[in-house]
Amino acid sequence: MTTPDAASLDRDEVARFDALASRWWDPNGPMKPLHRFNPARVAIFRDAAAAQFGRDARAIRPLGGLTLLDVGCGAGVLAEPLARLGAEVTGIDPAADLIPVAEAHAADAGLAIAYRAAAAETLVREGAAFDVVVASEVVEHVNDVPGFVATLAKLVKPGGLLLLSTINRTPLAHALVIVGAEYVLRWLPKGTHTYEKFVTPDELTAACAAAGLERTELRGIRFNPLRNVWTPSSDTAVNYALAAARPG
Repeated sequence: MTTPDAASLDRDEVARFDALASRWWDPNGPMKPLHRFNPARVAIFRDAAAAQFGRDARAIRPLGGLTLLDVGCGAGVLAEPLARLGAEVTGIDPAADLIPVAEAHAADAGLAIAYRAAAAETLVREGAAFDVVVASEVVEHVNDVPGFVATLAKLVKPGGLLLLSTINRTPLAHALVIVGAEYVLRWLPKGTHTYEKFVTPDELTAACAAAGLERTELRGIRFNPLRNVWTPSSDTAVNYALAAARPG
């Protein structure tokens, strides 16, 4: 299958994730850390969207009626819980081999999620816009972070929200994510991350501001080794999530 064209894409990164398609939903496979990480980022994204749109975050379907785009959706690990929260979800990913896996899994789960092999630039050209745009664990894999954020911002409706999660560029993040997770514990395939591509919260905030968005929230996501879970935190030294709104 062909890979959608976009200036921000790193084709080596796309190919690396394409190769993981068959094991994406294996909770004990190469994407195991993503499955463990998922509940924390879903909670942060839910709360940020609920605050932006005046919803009760503890309601059964707090995102009901909102259109949401998951950019870099992979095989749907994040898209599915967001759909269960009531959002009308579209998922796009340039790694084309992941899309049939995502579609099949959503169908088995009884979820109506619109998946397609596409880059964000394609949707901009089509004039698409959404209440919420999510790019989780994506910005550290693109070539041009400010350009990528500017593209995402064009897909956010007035009054809408951009939700991002990524890895901070700190010595601690290098030690835990690359040395620890990839080479020592082997939680992730070697080469999954490149330290130079990690993005600080200040850099990501500046990229959002340049794209016309105002940061509304910054939360850390921390691993608790004693409980073997990820939880929302005030500590942004390694993983963090950022919300930025487009003025209405």
